[in-house]
Amino acid sequence: MKKSMMTSRLISFGPKLAAAICFVLILAFAGLSGFAAERSVAITSCTIQGGQVVCQMSAAPVPASDDGKFYVFANEVNEDGPVGNIVGSCGAGANTSVSFPLNLGSASSNLSRKFLVAVRRGGAMVQVSDEHYITNPEAAALYAAPRRDFGKKGILPDPRKINDGTLQDLGIKQISYNINIGDIVGESTNETLPTIYFDYEGVQYAFNPAGLMQYDNVLAMYTAQGMQITLNILNRLTPGAADLVHPLARNGHSCPNYAFNTAEPGGVKHLKAIAAFLGRRYNGGYGCGQVDNWIVGNEVNARTEQYYMSSDNLEYNVSEYNKAFRIFYNGIRSENATARIYNSIDQEWGRKSNPGSFLSREYLDRFNYYILREGNIDYGLSFHPYNSPLYDPYTWHGYDVWVHTDVNTPYITMQNLFILTDYMCQPQFLNPAGQVRSISLSEIGFTSSFGDELQAASVAYGYLQAMANPFISSFLLFREVDDAHEMKSNIAQGLFRTDGTRKMAYDFYKNIDGPQAALYKQKASAIMGVNIDSLIGSRTPLVRGGWVDPVAQ
Repeated sequence: MKKSMMTSRLISFGPKLAAAICFVLILAFAGLSGFAAERSVAITSCTIQGGQVVCQMSAAPVPASDDGKFYVFANEVNEDGPVGNIVGSCGAGANTSVSFPLNLGSASSNLSRKFLVAVRRGGAMVQVSDEHYITNPEAAALYAAPRRDFGKKGILPDPRKINDGTLQDLGIKQISYNINIGDIVGESTNETLPTIYFDYEGVQYAFNPAGLMQYDNVLAMYTAQGMQITLNILNRLTPGAADLVHPLARNGHSCPNYAFNTAEPGGVKHLKAIAAFLGRRYNGGYGCGQVDNWIVGNEVNARTEQYYMSSDNLEYNVSEYNKAFRIFYNGIRSENATARIYNSIDQEWGRKSNPGSFLSREYLDRFNYYILREGNIDYGLSFHPYNSPLYDPYTWHGYDVWVHTDVNTPYITMQNLFILTDYMCQPQFLNPAGQVRSISLSEIGFTSSFGDELQAASVAYGYLQAMANPFISSFLLFREVDDAHEMKSNIAQGLFRTDGTRKMAYDFYKNIDGPQAALYKQKASAIMGVNIDSLIGSRTPLVRGGWVDPVAQ
């Protein structure tokens, strides 16, 4: 979550760093093997079948070569061009296939590698296809946890209140939680808690039990309470996890989260081990809790505020994030076949509050482009439809300058959420089964800084909007208890105050879908000055003109 819509910070680069970024971009997009125009071969599928990987290929036309053969290379995500291992070959043709061992868990594992086709020409290997990943990692999983898809109502809980019965009283079905991977890696310094070693692809990785126990205990307790858990994988700076941070995110810029390291061999392999470790530990079979949903990063389009990398090139940044996403997708689903993996973007669909960030629409478009080009998978979309500005208390009555009813709207909020779900219904965004992807409102909140009644009505309105939209899988309020730091920016989104007292929004969230729903709809309508049912599902949002900052009123 961005702390203020008004925050703006421009990043300036020195000439050496700028040159380095340009060099990286040249390597990434020109490639070591030639330009995309030469790539007349398509890898049409790449799937696990038993202990083998089967790659199907088509060519139009069949490219010229010295020996009439196709060579399939298996690269690590940080490698470009025909530089990895040759895992298979076949005669060049219009329709061909190659199979080779998956080698799961070994040093030669192909689970999270990207594959490409090359031909020998003039004595050198020339790339003739785009890259392609395995798209069914769940075929390798030994465990498939029964999912807990029991309802959309959710919250970011306060673990201090884990056993007080609040979640049950509210009727909560889902909770979200954050995990910082830097907290769980590295050697233990506590003699009573020895280091946990995890052998992965021929390398032994160290995990810190002190950090893990904090997550184990909390996730196990929420699991025991019947909650569905969404875990947000974050990458904060910690002394023992510097190799997990992308080299273009190490220039000292302060940010809550940093881009995953998909550029260096050591960082890539470490991320792969972490993905498999987390997928196994929290698949529900080890007593440490069951995580059904995983979010890779937070608001990754908010480059300078939430997922930092010094490069401001959209194509490069999305490409690097896509590599990290593939690592976590394949690693987690190879341990729990039913897990869902989500990306994460914010509400700034067509307008940037910070010029250093990317528009969420353009980021989503490019992310989906890479997914389709490199093998369609069943990724989910995590979206944060906050008000604009964040502290606007009139969720049902936004400003017309920010909330439009067409695809070019500056922001997507709870009022015009249909724009997002319509967008995701387009053919190019469907999952491999031809279905609309799971769309999680994994972070959404409404402030009480301008009155408890306005927050209560906003909570009721927001939840009912999510319930009325068949493509929304979760509505996760941010948060259970106010955060003192956020309150300085007029963002008080908890159902409880910092002193532990309940707000009016608590009762509204509890009752808006229960036996007293009609009464609480009536109460919300009285606060709003309009029948709440008339607004739910409407494609003509109630908007107000003349932008006036609520703080200045």
